[in-house]
Amino acid sequence: MNATDRSRFVKGLQQAWHKEQISERIYRALAQREANEVRRNVLLKLAETEKRHGERWAARLRELDAKTPPYRESLRDRVWRWALVHSGTDNALKRIESSESDDTEMYESLAQLAPSDTDRTAIQAVLHDEEVHGGAMQRISGPASIGPQAMLDTILHRESWHRHGGGWIGQAIYGANDGLGSVFGIVSGVAGATAGGPAVLIAGLAGMLASALSMGSGAYLATKADREVHEAEIRRERQELQQNPEEEEEELALFYQLKGVPEDEAKTLAARLMAQPESALKTLASEELGLSEQSYSDPWRAALSASLSTAAGAFIPIVPFFFTSGYPAIIFAFVISTVAHFLIGAAKTVVTGLSPWRSGAEMTIVGLGEALITYALGLLFAPMVG
Repeated sequence: MNATDRSRFVKGLQQAWHKEQISERIYRALAQREANEVRRNVLLKLAETEKRHGERWAARLRELDAKTPPYRESLRDRVWRWALVHSGTDNALKRIESSESDDTEMYESLAQLAPSDTDRTAIQAVLHDEEVHGGAMQRISGPASIGPQAMLDTILHRESWHRHGGGWIGQAIYGANDGLGSVFGIVSGVAGATAGGPAVLIAGLAGMLASALSMGSGAYLATKADREVHEAEIRRERQELQQNPEEEEEELALFYQLKGVPEDEAKTLAARLMAQPESALKTLASEELGLSEQSYSDPWRAALSASLSTAAGAFIPIVPFFFTSGYPAIIFAFVISTVAHFLIGAAKTVVTGLSPWRSGAEMTIVGLGEALITYALGLLFAPMVG
């Protein structure tokens, strides 16, 4: 291997080592927040796998008389891990799984640079581990690989695994998005009509308050209505369970058979569930209606999250008008609002999985288009205001 190829291979190993450090820390952070012991253990096993991968690359670097770089966690890495962890375990795993293609590409490139068959075999082994990580959680709940009691325990806890969704951080991102977009439009329009006069600050504050209250009350009413509908459905299911337990048990057994559980095991699962009425109710509600009592959102929490995030986003365009006025304030508001649009758009990748650059650029373009239209309308109506 010539010096150039050796340098590229060493650099690739160092990059792989660094990626494994990042992944290990994400899995451990998720495990710390996971209440379910089974899933927590799976996350810790994934972290241990990433740790072993890192140790393998560190050992190979030593064999090549190359340094293992000190692990320096960038601000981006810290923010990304924090956002993933607080977006909910289910969403975090989806985002991790969606990034596996990048890891696959990295390891395939590294395999091409490998100087020996031993290196290529080691890289392929790690690549295989990376490819199966995305299905780890599905396998732990798969009916074909576990016994009836473990299967029953997994089914009873499955709802809490899915209820997190995008988590509160997703709601906060979209709230900030709405607040920034609406008040940026108000500020632009009033600034165009008044040349950045004091009315901009008043209109901006009024718009911020109105947007926050509107979003908060809307979130509260929508969440409360959803909860009431879900509770009514579960009450009806409870009544059916009390009046026709034999039919409900047969229904449960059929559900599991449709999922591929052998008939005998399906009947065993159904019988064990029926011996625990509350567990049977939760499972029936989940299987028949897609509902779970554990998945209810707190209306007050939803209202507070929506209000605060909307107010935070809405406050950005009016900040300059606290300190100055006229065109300097308009320009400053335009600049910081444009930057905020990009950052909030990029942050949406936590819940959408899209490219942060693409998402940020799209939101920036939409925000700028809105601002230009409202500013032009303000200029149009400026003579009337004067």
